[in-house]
Amino acid sequence: MECEIVKLREHPERKEEAAAWFHEKWGIPLEAYRESMEECLAGRSPAPQWYMAVADRWIVGGLGVIENDFHDRKDLTPNVCAVYVEEAYRRRGIAGALLNHVCRDMADLGVRTLYLLTDHTTFYERYGWEFFCPALGDGESEPSRMYRHTMEESL
Repeated sequence: MECEIVKLREHPERKEEAAAWFHEKWGIPLEAYRESMEECLAGRSPAPQWYMAVADRWIVGGLGVIENDFHDRKDLTPNVCAVYVEEAYRRRGIAGALLNHVCRDMADLGVRTLYLLTDHTTFYERYGWEFFCPALGDGESEPSRMYRHTMEESL
């Protein structure tokens, strides 16, 4: 099954569906997603942005770009957040396609460096991300891994 990467800013009619989908996956309050998506649609700055992988009109994966993904390194911004692919669609390259798409799109918006906080090891390296430093997530007692992706100037 083929997936299409959809930018929320180009499909504002999907805002409520997207907010509900991300809320269901991550448990962050629905209103927080709505507010971030409204800010995305207002287009005042490159972040926030929201992206969805859509198969047969259904959201099967997604991620966002926000200023800070709930961690103590406020200087490392913007952050890719909420990376998720439905279990039935995993191992098909959807997460990689989303990550590659967001890096290119953000570079087009003038953002050359992105950060990402995760507990995963090795996954993001496959897509050109490099471990940058440990960072402490809000309310966490142990640090997580902060990754960085820098786009080449030639893109």
